[in-house]
Amino acid sequence: MIKSPAPATFLSVIHSPFNAQTKIHVNARGLKKMLVIITVLLSSINLFAQKLERIEPMFWYTGMHNPKLQLLVHGENIASSSVSLTYPGVKLVKINKVENPNYLFLDLTLAATVKSGSFPINFSVNGKKIFSYTYELKNRDKSAGRIQGVTNKDFIYLLMPDRFSNGDKSNDVVQGLTETALNRDSMYYRHGGDIQGVINHLDYLKDLGVTTVWMTPEVENDMPQASYHGYAVTDHYKIDPRYGTNALYKKYVEIAHAKGLKVIKDIVHNHIGTQHWFYKDLPMKSWLNQWPKYTQTSYRDQTVMDIHASAADRKQMLDGWFVPSMPDLNQTNPYVQNYLTQNHIWWIEYAGIDGLRLDTYGYNDPVYMADWALKVQAEFPHLSVFGETLVTAVANQAFFTGGNTVNRGFDTHLQGITDATLKDAIYEGINGKNGWVEGINRLYATLAHDFLYKNPNTNCIFLDNHDMSRFYSMVGEDFDKYKMGMSILLTMRGIPEMYYGTEILMKNFSNPDGLIRSDFPGGWEGDKKDKFIADGRTNKENEAFNFVKTLANFRKSSAALQTGKLMQFVPQDDIYVYFRYNTEPKGTVMVIVNNTEKEKTLNTDRFAERTTGITTAKNVITGETITFSNIKISAKTTLVLELR
Repeated sequence: MIKSPAPATFLSVIHSPFNAQTKIHVNARGLKKMLVIITVLLSSINLFAQKLERIEPMFWYTGMHNPKLQLLVHGENIASSSVSLTYPGVKLVKINKVENPNYLFLDLTLAATVKSGSFPINFSVNGKKIFSYTYELKNRDKSAGRIQGVTNKDFIYLLMPDRFSNGDKSNDVVQGLTETALNRDSMYYRHGGDIQGVINHLDYLKDLGVTTVWMTPEVENDMPQASYHGYAVTDHYKIDPRYGTNALYKKYVEIAHAKGLKVIKDIVHNHIGTQHWFYKDLPMKSWLNQWPKYTQTSYRDQTVMDIHASAADRKQMLDGWFVPSMPDLNQTNPYVQNYLTQNHIWWIEYAGIDGLRLDTYGYNDPVYMADWALKVQAEFPHLSVFGETLVTAVANQAFFTGGNTVNRGFDTHLQGITDATLKDAIYEGINGKNGWVEGINRLYATLAHDFLYKNPNTNCIFLDNHDMSRFYSMVGEDFDKYKMGMSILLTMRGIPEMYYGTEILMKNFSNPDGLIRSDFPGGWEGDKKDKFIADGRTNKENEAFNFVKTLANFRKSSAALQTGKLMQFVPQDDIYVYFRYNTEPKGTVMVIVNNTEKEKTLNTDRFAERTTGITTAKNVITGETITFSNIKISAKTTLVLELR
């Protein structure tokens, strides 16, 4: 490689031939020689101006359904380089230069016959190689038990890794990151929970009856404050070092699978954090949704589906920023589309996860999201996907799901949603006063709208999560109502999800102090109480834990609750009854809800469609066998009966 001369020498060489005061005569031959020297020296300066920062995806896989791969290349003045590669089955189709000279986007095609292996991607200037990147193609992992999918057979446990358990104190504070504060007394700082802490308590979750673990995003959030929640990504390909490493995340999935547990990964299409490396050096202006001045989303999901909506209102909903610290990605940009889709496919194949939860689904570009779903499902047919849709009506939720069931005009190919309207109906059924459309009738009426979904059984049903007040507080810390709600959650159609700590009666409201994200007691060395074990829990907490455990483990063995159909009856005398049933294998579970302050007696003759031939029933919670005729239901009770 040619070395650059010292600056003074270089300047003298350039300027001497053209200095009006010089007495040196330069003939034509000498001038030509001088120009050659100048060209070489300028080239040498250019060589040292190149710098390769990263290539993403950093490696890829053979045997993918989609033969196309677009590599993002980032580095100082990288666009002035020429690129070449040679590997059987890999073709460099196009080198894309964009507004920012610090980026190249390389379009590759991979033949169906391409073999795993490594090859150099060479970067040159003026025909001289300045550096190369060794790119690797790996074989896809076909091991049994990977990417199983999450279905209505499962029971999801949602947790925030920073707040669940600290399994590795060495990564509590990572020097070089923007935020290094560690303060468990504040809801807005890091607390030290990590992936190893979750691994350490997988047996606890399995004993509880959980089948699937969903963590809020684990990827790097190198933000100056409140970085623990995970939704302001700053590096899409890197686990946050305060949680662990990419290798540890992969190991976590493998350990979970070995224990019979599945894993959901939480991903964000809509936005990033302001400390993201490519926000600091945008590939192009259109990488983000740009506005003349800061414009926040309206959060009005109706504008996306309203046939009378203003185009300006719809644009603000979709393209407005979620909050100032979370820039909004422009998903109509094909480079952004490729980057996100490939990143998600990379994580699924790398770690072998079973499902995805899509954050802020309704804020994404709908055409892109439909295309995304098709591409991801083509690679992973068994993967399960559900989108976050915190809306207020069943039709609004159904609008986002697959099948074009509400005349949207195209199929989103989204399997399911977070069923917020059912959550609201369960609360009304527990807390409300019964009326024609109030109280328990609200729950009945909400489920009667299930015809709007292609498959309501793929919806994720829940009572609370990391963004809302905890369930136990929402029912006024009334333990009878708590048991009513948990009974409905674990016997209803759909895929039930429970927020961490609900099983031990963790409480609090989302406002004003955000204590809904408190630490799980016992997850930290030195905690006064360890509520992961029975001896660390109060009598009431153990009663709650055992109640959930009994129902959840019964659900694991009940085909009726896992895959059975739902039949509900119009509430009468303030009693609501529904059945979960299978014809093959035969089995029926009857659920009776009495949300009143009085004991009721239920005559079962009305339910002959589902109860012909039934003489006895088993109370799933108590194990008691009862005669199936006139059934007494205590006040504020949900009875779960296995029919015999």
